[in-house]
Amino acid sequence: MDAKGSSRPEKQAIVSELRACLAEAAFVLLLDYRGLKVRQGEELRRKLAKLGARLQIVKNDFLKLALSETRRAQVADALSTPTAIIVGGGDLVATAKVLAGFQQEQRVLAIQRGFWDGQVLSSTDLEALVKLPARPVLLSMLLGTMAAPMSRLAMVFNQKVASLVYVLKAVQEKKAGQDKPQPKSDG
Repeated sequence: MDAKGSSRPEKQAIVSELRACLAEAAFVLLLDYRGLKVRQGEELRRKLAKLGARLQIVKNDFLKLALSETRRAQVADALSTPTAIIVGGGDLVATAKVLAGFQQEQRVLAIQRGFWDGQVLSSTDLEALVKLPARPVLLSMLLGTMAAPMSRLAMVFNQKVASLVYVLKAVQEKKAGQDKPQPKSDG
């Protein structure tokens, strides 16, 4: 495969497995994991597992081989430090929030890049995602935005129907008043 002798079957199997893992993932985050202790890594793995994501330490050479040439060029600078990847099929925003909380709490890990929906994300992009409201909140905001015009339209129709009812009632009362015998005046 390359000049470093990674043509051995074991290495080829690792690269193939990593390539398949990257292909199946909805998102991938690349991290510099220097300073991460085993205990901290296990804690982070537990938190990520609840979100359908997993943390994996990978050799940069294997990751370079597993990535397509385009992706490799887009993240080449991020592959100069010890690399861990987070792969997941769930909610990227929730995963990024857990990761940001872990970073703040433990003072380890640095997000370098990410892939999501065919796009390369910088660490700045990922920081912006962390600031987004949670998915249920975003969905309720979207629903509220979509429902607002319909609610207003329903209120307008309701007011028009109410106006029509008032007019009909007034007409009915007027007719009822005309049908009553008028008192005779002695004049």
